[in-house]
Amino acid sequence: MARRREQVLDAGIQVLGSEGARRLTYQAVDAAAGVPSGTTSNYFRNRAALIDGIVDHLQTLERRDWENFAAEAAPADAGELADAVTRFLAYTTGPERARTAARFALYLESMSRPELRPTLTRGREAVIDWGATWLQRFGSPAPRRHCEILFDYMEGVAFHQLAFPAEDFDPGPGIRELLRGVLD
Repeated sequence: MARRREQVLDAGIQVLGSEGARRLTYQAVDAAAGVPSGTTSNYFRNRAALIDGIVDHLQTLERRDWENFAAEAAPADAGELADAVTRFLAYTTGPERARTAARFALYLESMSRPELRPTLTRGREAVIDWGATWLQRFGSPAPRRHCEILFDYMEGVAFHQLAFPAEDFDPGPGIRELLRGVLD
C-alpha cells in the first residue's frame, strides 16, 4: 500500500514538473503512475492534499539526494566544492529536471498557499546548514550568509537552465567565480 502511494507521488512530481500545475489532475497522475483510474483520489481527497503530499515527498527525495551528494562530495577545498556543486546542478537540471521544475512550481504555489512555505523552507535550510559548514572550513567569514548567496545563485542558474536549456550548460565558471568572491 505504501509503495502504491509513493508511485502516485512520484507520478505527481513528474506531471507537475513536466506539464505544469494546471495539468496536475487526478487523471493525469493516475495515467503517469500507470495505476487504475481513481487511485490518486483514494490517497488524496482533494487537490490541496495531493499538493501537500507532493511537497512532503519531494522534500524526502531531495533530502536523500542532498545527503548522498554531501557524503560523496567531501570537498577538500573551494575548487572541489565548485566542481561538486557543478555536478549537482547538472544532475538537478538533467536527470532530475522534472523534479527541479516541480519544486519551482511548488514555490509558485506557495504564493497562494503560504502553508506550504514551512516545509519548502526546511529543505532549503538543511542544504544551507551543510553548505555553511563547508564554507566555514574554507575560510568564509560569514558562512551561512555566503551559503545563502550560493544557494540563491544555484537556484537561479537551475531555473534559467530549465526555462532556456543550453546544450553546452556549464555552471562551473560562475560557481567558481562566486566562491572566489565570497572566500577571498
